[in-house]
Amino acid sequence: MSVAAAPATTPVEEQPAFSRKMLVGSLLAPALSVAFWFLPLGLAPKAQHALAIVLFMAVLWITEPIDHGITALLGCYLFWALKVAKFETAFSGFADNTPWFLFGAMLMGEAASRSGLAKRIGFYVMRLVGTSYSGLLFSLILFVLVLNFLVPSGLAQIAIVGPIALGVVAAFDVGPKSNIARGLFVMLTYCCGLFNKMMLAGGAAILTRGMVEKITGKAIFWSQYFIAFLPAIVLTLGGCWLCALWLYPPEKKALPGGRKYLNEVAGQWGPWTTAEKKAALWLALAIVLWATDSVHHLSPAVVAIGGGMLVTLPGVGVLTTKDARRVNFLLIVFVGGALGMGEVLVQTKALDVLTNVMMGAIQPWICGPASSSAVLYSGSFFYHFLLASEISMLSTLLPVMLKFASNHGLDPAGVAMICNFASAGKIFMYQSAVLMLGYSFGQFEAKDLFKVGLVLSIFEGLLLVVIVSIYWPMIGMPLMAGPR
Repeated sequence: MSVAAAPATTPVEEQPAFSRKMLVGSLLAPALSVAFWFLPLGLAPKAQHALAIVLFMAVLWITEPIDHGITALLGCYLFWALKVAKFETAFSGFADNTPWFLFGAMLMGEAASRSGLAKRIGFYVMRLVGTSYSGLLFSLILFVLVLNFLVPSGLAQIAIVGPIALGVVAAFDVGPKSNIARGLFVMLTYCCGLFNKMMLAGGAAILTRGMVEKITGKAIFWSQYFIAFLPAIVLTLGGCWLCALWLYPPEKKALPGGRKYLNEVAGQWGPWTTAEKKAALWLALAIVLWATDSVHHLSPAVVAIGGGMLVTLPGVGVLTTKDARRVNFLLIVFVGGALGMGEVLVQTKALDVLTNVMMGAIQPWICGPASSSAVLYSGSFFYHFLLASEISMLSTLLPVMLKFASNHGLDPAGVAMICNFASAGKIFMYQSAVLMLGYSFGQFEAKDLFKVGLVLSIFEGLLLVVIVSIYWPMIGMPLMAGPR
């Protein structure tokens, strides 16, 4: 069957066999959490009990004996049933707009896939860029970077790029979980949450700027932020491309048949179908609204949810009820539960305990630009394990870090920018809704994200140390603001 005639569906992931790792996780999670619950640590009971349940959830998320969404829901239930938090706190994540943003974006991605629009766009991209896998990979990573100037939302970016990438994978005639599919999707997914930490684009960076101005009275300008991380943007673009080619050498270096094949397939497509036109219309409208949110101030979540609803309505949409049911609703549960976990940590003061421990550990290492940036980056990176939302992470971490910076001769703005930069480093799915949406396309596994995330987090950390130590002083932004 030709690629042009292949069904444009998102593959359904098969249920994995129960492995030894899953068995260990199933036994270790309750054992560790129960032990931690009763340890004489001298903590406030609710804070200690909240941390015990978080430990239970973290072990299950890492070992994956059950679905991430079931684990998140189970954690919320335990917070409530064991009276660690009230129901409205334990399940507060489901009242946040993020899970429903994810739902809307997934519906739009499903519409682009089911209608055939994704394949058509994928072939158009290949005809413009060329037929080599390396060239297509680089062009799509560059496209994600450009989108940050237009669409300040990682979720919106992956909703736009994902269907295009599906078309590219289909054109190469390889299946999900192939090296081409893994490399392309895991890298694009990661990049949608990476570049927006190097410029004032996206909620995390905007929150960072706002908190610095509110707490210190010092404003961070868009140009200042962009110039500070410009070398990182350029080097990260090449680093991501090389990382994907290194970890996932493609089964096919170029599209079978080359440009001649592309022309032949394009000739088979025929005119645009009604379903493709409808999907393209609603996706284009969403992109325009996302790109102009500074004018109309409409939340990106409102756009995503509205777009998702439109593609399911009879007459104006392209998805049937059966199509909508194919969306992985456990991913939405995952996001809501993870956000609820963060709120419980805040309300029970368990987060204060963790923050104090971290600050005590890093203080002796703050002695120069290189060591300070390395410690701040690594500390923020590990702190992110506790909270599934970058916004929650930064909103709880930055007040402490800004006070610490002022007391230890560090530039508060520089420290805040480093913390925001570090929030891009992720190795587990639960750490970002963007990662969950990319994962929902079914093209890579959790271990792929861990591998790519670990390599890029180390690369970004080393890159940050060099930039902060050498480049920032050259542009008048020394991290060490004065004597300690």
